[in-house]
Amino acid sequence: MSCRLCLVLGGVRSGKSAFAEKLAGQLHQPTLYVATGSPTDGDMAERIRRHRQSRPADWNILEEPLDLPGRLQAALAVADPPGVVLIDSLDLWVSNTLLEHEKEPAEAVASLTLSDLDRLLEVCHDSSAVFFMVSGEVGLAPVPPFHLGRQFQDLLGLVNQRVAAAAQRVYLVVAGIHLEIKKPGLGY
Repeated sequence: MSCRLCLVLGGVRSGKSAFAEKLAGQLHQPTLYVATGSPTDGDMAERIRRHRQSRPADWNILEEPLDLPGRLQAALAVADPPGVVLIDSLDLWVSNTLLEHEKEPAEAVASLTLSDLDRLLEVCHDSSAVFFMVSGEVGLAPVPPFHLGRQFQDLLGLVNQRVAAAAQRVYLVVAGIHLEIKKPGLGY
């Protein structure tokens, strides 16, 4: 079965997560919400708490900061898999991966991340679920002054490009307003 995938991009506090949740909720199917954030400090713990409160109570939750393809594949291999999967967010997943492998060469981390992304896209392709993936758009941000920031920006840019190429729909959310930038059948 072909993958049914929608990518929602936007900057920090753009409304991208809320928009993706709205799209997922409109399908009225059992939903698995895959959260990639980790409560690394008080501010992040508060952000996670607010996100948890905003989700519908009947959605199943999978919290996985690193092994996204493996844990998602296992979560979908159940007798009654969800019809919708919302992954929020790819940028936190990339950040977690970079921090986990910070001492390794940038090329090795990029290779590992892109390999895991390919596995994630295979999981999506092999499932009958509709997938929504949320990610930060880094193309509009200035180049960070430090190495790890540039590594993150470069790697997330590649991740976003690969997911956008695989997706049937891509939205950009700015100031709470969404713009569809890729529609089915347009062939880009």
